[in-house]
Amino acid sequence: MASVELRGLTKRYGNTAVVDNVSLQIEHGHLVCLLGPSGCGKTTTLRLIAGFVEPSEGEIRVGDKLISSPAHTVPPERRQMSMIFQSYALWPHMTVAENIVYGLKLRKIDRATIGQKLDAILATTKLAALAERYPGELSGGQQQRVALARALIVEPETLLLDEPLSNLDANLREEMRFEVRRLHDEYRYTTVYVTHDQSEAMTTADLIAVMNLGKIEQAGSPEDIYDRPQSEFVARFIGSSNVIKGRGLDATHIDFAGVPLQCVGATIVAGANTPVSIRPHDIALSAAPPQQFENVVPATVVRQVFLGGSRDYMVEAKDGTQLRVVTAAEANIPQGSSVWLHLPSGRCRALAS
Repeated sequence: MASVELRGLTKRYGNTAVVDNVSLQIEHGHLVCLLGPSGCGKTTTLRLIAGFVEPSEGEIRVGDKLISSPAHTVPPERRQMSMIFQSYALWPHMTVAENIVYGLKLRKIDRATIGQKLDAILATTKLAALAERYPGELSGGQQQRVALARALIVEPETLLLDEPLSNLDANLREEMRFEVRRLHDEYRYTTVYVTHDQSEAMTTADLIAVMNLGKIEQAGSPEDIYDRPQSEFVARFIGSSNVIKGRGLDATHIDFAGVPLQCVGATIVAGANTPVSIRPHDIALSAAPPQQFENVVPATVVRQVFLGGSRDYMVEAKDGTQLRVVTAAEANIPQGSSVWLHLPSGRCRALAS
C-alpha cells in the first residue's frame, strides 16, 4: 500500500482545462471517491493516475515516488496499479478462475502460489462455486465480483475503479456498493473510485472529493460533505437541499422573507446577497405558530404528497421563495393552509457566494 498525492494536476485539451489545478492527498489504505456529474473531470483524473494520460501541469506521487509530471511519466504497467472499467473487460473464452489468475500468470508466479492465491480470493469474493463457469454464464453482479477478484489478486499498491457499478440494475447496484466496501475493508488497498452516484460515494468512501468543471469543490468525509457543504453546487449535488437567498445583516444573520435568520458556516457580509442551504428533513413544519420565535418563517402550503412513511411538502414564503419540507406521514396539512417553518440555526449553512 502507498499514499497517492496529486499536486496542482492539470490536463488541457487545446485551451480547455478538463482537470484544473487539482490537489488531493489520498492516505494509504483509504478509499476515496471522485464524485461529480458527467464532464466534471473525474474520469480524466483517474486516467492521469493510471498513466493513460499525461498531465499538462502538476504531478502525481505514490509514496515517495514521482510517477507523473509533464517531464516524466512512468508507464501504466510499471505503476503497480489495478484498474476496473465500466465494462469489466473479462475474457469471454476464459473461465472465472482463468480470468482471475491471468495477471499472476503474466508475472510468471509459480503454479502452487497461484493456486493458493486463487483459493483465497474465490472464498473472499464468494465465487468458489462459479470458478469453472464462463463470463457469459454469469449475472452482472457475479461478473463484477470476478473483475474485483482479478484486480485484487495481484496485490496492487493502488486500486482504481471507473464507474464500476453503472451497468447494473438499481437493486444489484445497491447490493454491490456494500460488497465493494466489504472487500476494501478486507484488503485495505489504497483505492480511487470514480462515480456520479452520490449514494455509491456515501456508502463506500472514507473521503469524497466533489468535482465540478475540472476542480475539486470540496473534499471531506461523507458526513462533512452532507452536513457541512461549502458551496451551492455541493449542497445541491449531495442530497436534496433547499438553497435560499437572503441579504446579509451581520456575520451570522441574513434577512429572509422579512425574518432575521441565524446561520452557521461561511461568514456573512452585511448587505451581500447570501445563499443558505437547509435540508428538507431539517425544517420543522407546524399548523400553529410555534413557541420559539427565532428562525421561524410563515409560509403557505403549495402542495403535499403522501409517500407512505412520510409527506413531501412544497411551501412558499411571503417573498415567493419555495422550500421543500419532508415530515412524518401523520402531519397532514391541506394545500393552501398557512403554516410556520422553524429553520434551526445549526442546520442553516451559509455558503460561499
